[in-house]
Amino acid sequence: MFFEYILIGACVGFISGFFGIGGGTVVVPVMMLFGYDVKYAIGISIMQMIFSSIFGSFVNFKSKMLDVAPALVLGLGGFCGALSSGFIVSYFSSKFLLGTLILVQIINLIKLFKTPTEPAGETNKSKILLFLVGLFVGAVAISVGIGGAVFVMPILISFLNYDIKKAVSTGLFFVIFSSSAGFISLSAHGLVYYEIGALLGVGSLAGVYAGVKTSHKIGKKAQKRWMIALIVAILCVTIKKFIALN
Repeated sequence: MFFEYILIGACVGFISGFFGIGGGTVVVPVMMLFGYDVKYAIGISIMQMIFSSIFGSFVNFKSKMLDVAPALVLGLGGFCGALSSGFIVSYFSSKFLLGTLILVQIINLIKLFKTPTEPAGETNKSKILLFLVGLFVGAVAISVGIGGAVFVMPILISFLNYDIKKAVSTGLFFVIFSSSAGFISLSAHGLVYYEIGALLGVGSLAGVYAGVKTSHKIGKKAQKRWMIALIVAILCVTIKKFIALN
């Protein structure tokens, strides 16, 4: 199983770097297929995100694709919101959390279909607005095992006029803060398998580098189509698992 977890981490890392997401939409269903309860699958997913998001954001920064100042405000909001995730995960049932994950994925899919690939005007970098967006997304996303980037990116593009490339790099940077806070909260509630999370995280490092570099090269429309395809595939797996729960 050691090498299987490393390989899964590498695949998830590529997806994280390419799409600018934490990878929870992949890790949570996969860990559940391995027999983990959804709450512990979320804990493993959050730990893996810390590895991939930090390294991926470093690569984006070195490539001058990341505007740190507004992303930092957004991330701090996400950190504050995500601190409540341990309470939320402990309080609600596994089926409720899985149903919420399905709903989040459907919303993301609808938004992606409607979101334009080119900004309609000047980028809105309001610090208050960015913090509030991060606060809300951090609380909701981490509680269902995703970093929140797939929620943040459509908001950045549709409402704040971010270029899709900048939105992807900002989304991955946001995951650093939301996943770190989520990890603290979930650890305090005993919901993290550290060894599995670490194996996935280490495996993700090589993958996220390749994913980020590929993201920089691919066209914007193609990147959006791949993102939609990913969410559809993961949504089908998640719905199947939801139906199987008693």
